[in-house]
Amino acid sequence: MQRIYRIAVLPGDGIGPEVVEAAVGVLEAVQKIVSGLRLELIYGEAGYDCIEKYGTNLPEKTIDILKSTHACLKGPMTTPEDPGAPPSVAVTIRKMFNLYANVRPCKSLPGVWSLKPNIDLVIVRENTEGLYSGVEYEVSPGKGVALRIITREASERVARFAFRLAERRRRYLTCVHKRNILRITDGIFREAVFRVASEFPSIRVDEEHVDAMAMRLIKEPERFDVVVTTNLFGDILSDEAAQIVGGIGLAAGANIGDNYGMFEPVHGSAPKHAGKNRANPIATILAAKMMLEWLGEYEAARRIGDAVEAVLSEGRVRTYDLGGSATTRDMGNAIAEKILSQGA
Repeated sequence: MQRIYRIAVLPGDGIGPEVVEAAVGVLEAVQKIVSGLRLELIYGEAGYDCIEKYGTNLPEKTIDILKSTHACLKGPMTTPEDPGAPPSVAVTIRKMFNLYANVRPCKSLPGVWSLKPNIDLVIVRENTEGLYSGVEYEVSPGKGVALRIITREASERVARFAFRLAERRRRYLTCVHKRNILRITDGIFREAVFRVASEFPSIRVDEEHVDAMAMRLIKEPERFDVVVTTNLFGDILSDEAAQIVGGIGLAAGANIGDNYGMFEPVHGSAPKHAGKNRANPIATILAAKMMLEWLGEYEAARRIGDAVEAVLSEGRVRTYDLGGSATTRDMGNAIAEKILSQGA
C-alpha cells in the first residue's frame, strides 16, 4: 500500500538551495528503497530574496503551499535586522501552525570530534512564549522592559511532548529552570513539568538550574537523555549541546505542533559561502530524517541515519568543516549512494 505525503520544500537563500538540494537527493534515494513511500515535494519561495520581490519574506502563495502539506523541509534563510523588517520565516511559521515544541537532538557521530564518545540527548524547548514572546517596550528613553510570559497550559503541553519522547528513549527526563531567581515564572514551568510527570510513572525525572546545566553539558553530557526547558534557556543550551558533538554544521532541528511539523538545519544561511558548493549538507539531511520519523516512516529515517553514520565513519568524503575538501554535492551524493547500496 502506497503512503503519500505532501512536503513543502523551502530552499531559502544563501547556502539554503545547495544544502536542500542535497537533502532532496537523499529523500529521492530512500524512496527507491523503502516500499510504498512516496513524497510529493512542493517547492515554495521564502527568505530574504523575497522581500524586494513580494514585500515579505513569506509570500501568500507559499503560505497556501504550507497549509496544503503534511510537513515542511525548510532551508536556512537570512533574517534582516533592520527596524520594521519582517520577522524570521521560522518564527512566522511557528506561530502560524502553533509549533510549540522545538526539538534538538545532540548525538556523537562516528569520525567527528565529540567531547565524549557516547553523547545521545535531546533538548525539547518550549517554542511559543517566555522572553521570545516578543512583548517589550521602552518605558522611557534608555529604559526597556521585556515580558517573560510563562503559562501553565503551554508548559504542560511541551512537558507532555517531552515525556512522550522520553518513553521512546531511555525513560529519563531533566527539567531545566531557574526557579530560585525567577520564582513565579519558572515556578509555574517547574510545577507544570512535575504535574505532568505523574502521568508517566515509568519516566525517571530530575531537575537542574540552567547555569548548572550549562556546566554539566560540558562535564557529563553522556548522563542526560531528554531535557525540557523554557524558550530562551533551550535556545542557548541547544547551541551549546550542538558544539560538544562537532558544531552546528551537523545539527538538525524540528518545530512540532499537534498537526504540523517544520524541519530545518540549525545553522544560518552563510551568504558568504553561497554558490560555492562547499557547505556541509548533513544538518539538512538529518532534518529530513527527523521529518520522516515524525511522519511515522521509521524505516526510511533509520536508513538515512545509518547512511550518514556510514559515510562519516569511512571518512573518505568530508566537507571543509570536517577537515576535508568534499563539496556539498559530493556529501549528498555519497549519502544517497550509501542508502541505495544498503538496499541492494
